[in-house]
Amino acid sequence: MNPAKINELFDTLRRGCTRQFGFNPRRVTEGMRYTGKEGHGKDLVHLFRDVHSHSVMELKDNFVALRETHGDKPHWSDAEMAHYRSTDAEIDAEIAAKQAQLEIARQSALYTDHREELLSHYNDWPGFKPGGPTPGEAAKALIAQLSEAGDPRLQEFAALMHSSDPVHLAHHLLAPCHQELEVVRATRTG
Repeated sequence: MNPAKINELFDTLRRGCTRQFGFNPRRVTEGMRYTGKEGHGKDLVHLFRDVHSHSVMELKDNFVALRETHGDKPHWSDAEMAHYRSTDAEIDAEIAAKQAQLEIARQSALYTDHREELLSHYNDWPGFKPGGPTPGEAAKALIAQLSEAGDPRLQEFAALMHSSDPVHLAHHLLAPCHQELEVVRATRTG
């Protein structure tokens, strides 16, 4: 489907979500992705999927339906509905908090000491080393190794990120890499 038609569908989706559920249009734009059509004729619906929870919205004409269940896992919990009803100020505060956390991770001793090693697992990085693990696997392995050794940089990083979960810590450790990769990609295309 062409981008103009998808933008038109998003406009209709945002209006319907605001009218029917009180959802913030910014949150709908940020959180939903168009995934295609389902059905035929009068039963045709356009599907949009949440990028984090995989919850689905169906758009039929001007009416939006939330798919409440998918398999065995229920979706569109009260918390998710509240998330989509966030005010602009709440969304701005979330963005600022994520940026602050990204900056803390970028300046941490753990990231600065292992930056090149972490970046070397990304295809787009000039120092890419083929044949190794994925960036996520490499970050998890590094955290496991440093945890076993009782590394103080990891302990400090965990305290800064308010987590001791290795998967969560790996995600935060790789976040500055993604920022650096965006700069590399922009210089290649610019």
